[in-house]
Amino acid sequence: MTTTATTTAQTPRTVIPAPQRSVRATAVDHDDHDDHVDRNDHVDRDGWSEWSELIAVVRESGHYPTTTEAEHVTRTVLTALGGQLTGEERVALARALPGKAAALIASQVPALRPRSAREFVDTIATRIEGATPATARWHAGSVLGALPPRIGDALTDRILTRLPPGYALLFGRAELAARTA
Repeated sequence: MTTTATTTAQTPRTVIPAPQRSVRATAVDHDDHDDHVDRNDHVDRDGWSEWSELIAVVRESGHYPTTTEAEHVTRTVLTALGGQLTGEERVALARALPGKAAALIASQVPALRPRSAREFVDTIATRIEGATPATARWHAGSVLGALPPRIGDALTDRILTRLPPGYALLFGRAELAARTA
């Protein structure tokens, strides 16, 4: 019996650059060997690919060594945030985020009462193996700090007014204490 092998030549891929946006993201490092980001993400209305661009921004801001780690942290933080938001802010945030991120926000049952920023960070610490409160704060800041350029100042302000004090720093903003007379 004779066996015949057939080979096919790979077709070169044409890469069309995404439109420029205000937040700089580095290209996803495809040498990681653990890169699980979908290559078929489509580009949304703002020029961000649905998921991989968000992960690239988080990876850069958090200095994560791999795309997989940045993706895990992003999923964990957005899932925790989804349980903290209700009403119009939750819907508006889901609309402003890439599809996979929106699904993480929308899939969570809102808590009966929002957790304090410290409780939020502690929740993240319990969901990421080996995380301490300090590293969990870093993770939260890496993900939440990537959101304001994407979702805009007005929505960020609305979200922060719905959350207990302490979240502004996680979103990369100063939090000013109200003066009492």
